[in-house]
Amino acid sequence: MKKIFALPVLLTLIFSGCKKTGTTAGYPPNTQHISVVTQHNDNTRAGLNNLELKLTTSNVNKQQFGKLFSLSVDDQVYAQPLVVGNLPVGSGYHNVVFIATVNNTVYAYDGDNGSLYWKMNYTRAGMRPPNSGDMKSGWCNPYQDFNFNIGIVGTPVIDSVTRTLYFVARSTDGTQFVQYLHAVNMVTGTDQTGSPVAISASVPGTGDGNINNVVSFDPMRNNQRQGLVLVNGVVYISFSSHCDWNPYHGWILGYNAQTLQQQTVYNDTPSGENGGLWESGQGVAADMQGNLYVVSGNGTVGQGNLYTSTSNGTSEMTPNPNPADPTNRGESALKLTPSGSSLLLSSYFTPTNYLNLNINDLDYGVMGTMLIPNSNYYLTGCKDGNLYLLDKDNMGGYSSSSNQVQQTVPLNASLHCQPSYFKGSAHEFVYVWSENDQLRALSFNRASNTFENTQIVSNVSGPSGGSGADLSVSSNGSLDGTGILWASYASSGDAGHVNSPGILRAFDANDVTKELWNSNQTLGDEVGNFAKFSPPTIANGHVYLATFSNEVIVYGLK
Repeated sequence: MKKIFALPVLLTLIFSGCKKTGTTAGYPPNTQHISVVTQHNDNTRAGLNNLELKLTTSNVNKQQFGKLFSLSVDDQVYAQPLVVGNLPVGSGYHNVVFIATVNNTVYAYDGDNGSLYWKMNYTRAGMRPPNSGDMKSGWCNPYQDFNFNIGIVGTPVIDSVTRTLYFVARSTDGTQFVQYLHAVNMVTGTDQTGSPVAISASVPGTGDGNINNVVSFDPMRNNQRQGLVLVNGVVYISFSSHCDWNPYHGWILGYNAQTLQQQTVYNDTPSGENGGLWESGQGVAADMQGNLYVVSGNGTVGQGNLYTSTSNGTSEMTPNPNPADPTNRGESALKLTPSGSSLLLSSYFTPTNYLNLNINDLDYGVMGTMLIPNSNYYLTGCKDGNLYLLDKDNMGGYSSSSNQVQQTVPLNASLHCQPSYFKGSAHEFVYVWSENDQLRALSFNRASNTFENTQIVSNVSGPSGGSGADLSVSSNGSLDGTGILWASYASSGDAGHVNSPGILRAFDANDVTKELWNSNQTLGDEVGNFAKFSPPTIANGHVYLATFSNEVIVYGLK
């Protein structure tokens, strides 16, 4: 693979609608050097950068804030851009933004002035990235979840100590499909020792697609959608499917971050089917002890088949004889603890109406989930419109009569979205903005460890179609006047299945009824095509927004 270096690129700057051009050398040095090294900022997946010193509710407005420049790439960007502050690259130390595309290309750009340090393509020799046309089946024809290429999709993760970037790249020759875990040097883009490693796995089981009671990972059908997670020296990768194309299962595979040796294999439906891990692209959450928190989609619950034959020769979906059996856990929130070469199900929650969720394609596992920072609580959401707040250590299990959870919050929306969090001087909020709904700020009460009944609701027109908003927050701690909620979504159309124009909005995080700025206010600030499930990255006075227009747009103070 050939490494490409580039001279500083010519940038086009937009200031209040007047176009000005200049070279990258004209940008002053940045005094901030904050890093965002994983999807939604940290392993809680709360989406908060509370160390932002420049952007405030006073200066994020159409007079002072807007598009600075764009970073060109070779294809669509599903992965969230990541940032490493003060990285020794080029002629000194720089804030560097890393961008991965569905063409299996990774770029390292200067995050402050747009200089390109390196780019490299990681498609296997003699192959190409898989594309939507490869996924033709009775389940998905045509397959519209992806526009075309399906290379690097899940957000990479960075080890800033070893300066290593981890990601999964996919390749095919049209017949053989492969997925590889790469560990590359952030300064040069070259693979580290032992990288890449082919992804494969198998578990004993009688589940869908088994051969001689062995269920094996399928690199064609299994879709690497969620962001990767790095915790306690292990890189974990999770998998869903391409439009419920059987046979498939939900997998979590763990690799030693130094040696890249596989050390963990977990399948959530080894004697059943489905159970994909989606979460609108939001990464698996993890705590400091190395426990993982994730929610699975439609699939077998407990021991027994999801479908049962009837007397007339057909099959129907029926309750399993033992839905509390831990063997298969589709349609469930899971706490998974590393145990030997697998993960131990140490707590779980399955909704009472799991059978109805399966029958009506109302997956529990579509919304991004998060651990509420500095608490014992885990926020999850279901496609039937319910938020479930869970005690992460005692999630509630399964009951046929009622859900034994900390709190249920009905929103009556589909919840294909990524929530976010902010703690202000007086209140702390979780924000949710589903498709066909309004932006909602839920106030979390520490005395009761529940959300208060009253919600703050924005009256701004929101997303429609099949994809909700992707949210992030920036602030200077809990200082009043610094909390900003950033929301990216499709301004029209069904972004779940077609390219749709995007919009980026900024709200006062303490009062989301106050919009500060949006990308449609000033000519030249427009987003282009919305990149679904890629939230804004806020770091060092800049907002980095992925698009499906073959660029990442950089916003900041003009």
